[in-house]
Amino acid sequence: MKLSRKNGLRASAIGALVVSGALVLSACGSDDNTEPTKGGGEKTSAAASNIKCDGAKGQLLAAGSSAQKNAMDLWVKNFQAACEGVEVNYQSIGSGGGITKFNQGQVAFAGSDSALKDEEVAESKKICKGGTGINLPMVGGPVAIGYKLEGVDNLVLDASTIAKIFDNKITKWNDPAIAKLNPGAKLPDSTIQAFHRSDESGTTQNLGKYLSTAAPADWKHDPKSKSWPAQGGQAANGSSGVATAVKDAEGSIGYFELSYATANKISTVSINTGASAPVAATTENASKAIAAAKVKGTGNDVALSLDYATKAEGAYPLVLVTYEIACDKGNKAENLPTLKAFLNYAISEEGQKVLADADYAPMPAEIAAKVRAIVPTLS
Repeated sequence: MKLSRKNGLRASAIGALVVSGALVLSACGSDDNTEPTKGGGEKTSAAASNIKCDGAKGQLLAAGSSAQKNAMDLWVKNFQAACEGVEVNYQSIGSGGGITKFNQGQVAFAGSDSALKDEEVAESKKICKGGTGINLPMVGGPVAIGYKLEGVDNLVLDASTIAKIFDNKITKWNDPAIAKLNPGAKLPDSTIQAFHRSDESGTTQNLGKYLSTAAPADWKHDPKSKSWPAQGGQAANGSSGVATAVKDAEGSIGYFELSYATANKISTVSINTGASAPVAATTENASKAIAAAKVKGTGNDVALSLDYATKAEGAYPLVLVTYEIACDKGNKAENLPTLKAFLNYAISEEGQKVLADADYAPMPAEIAAKVRAIVPTLS
């Protein structure tokens, strides 16, 4: 399948992102809970050369979003190469699982593709003695709609058709609504196999927010749900599970972060947003949508509000941001130096630059600066 328009011209995207400093998050990786590479030794790469360890030692446990798995793998590799004797173990179990572990005191921080809900913030106060859980955005990008359909390399859908496909209202590939958006395409009279997440997922929640905003008449499910809310379809665990299912099944469609599509050579949908041309799922195009994000959190909380209904030229609207969730106060003393050093590296200019190696992109400059000022104050 042709991937040139769909999956992103990495070199040009990187160049554009360096210029714009825009936020994007296409997530990637495997959801396997693999053991991290052991830390220690000499600084083995340029990426690790300027990392400040600042007293980091021992093991740091974290869990959550599968969207950021490959970004986390890069950060962990570089951080452990620079900081002898340190081991960072990030379990890619989904946003919901990560928040649960965080609020049970099992991990030092959690990764989540959506900000903490009010009830989760309240629960965090039991763990964060004298403080609360806060949202620290560190990586962002597009959620790709990936598909496998022989002979169709440049599929275009809009929010309405995406909603109807995942809500089991459009069940054939040659449905008139799809055909209208793809004149001249050889669409087969075959059944659509739609895959969704089986686990609680911030990616699912962001898809729901997009559909309920951009196609409210066709997606009437709870946009805040991390669990799949619709009937029908087939379930798979984690973004990697959905990507594998789509890769293996002719006539399939699913949703996952862009780098899962890139890694698996899966074609991705361009979205008709109402702009002059359909918008492909690339980090550069997602950056145009996410650059307009507004901070809705207060104090040290940097939760963002995204515009899922954008019609701006070249802006890909189906995006997400992954947050690292930590206590502003009340962190365990034995974990605090390592926690701060690792998060300091992740949000640093150096940590953000390596994201392009895995189809992620850096946070907008002003948001990154805000997070960089907060991390050293964690106590």
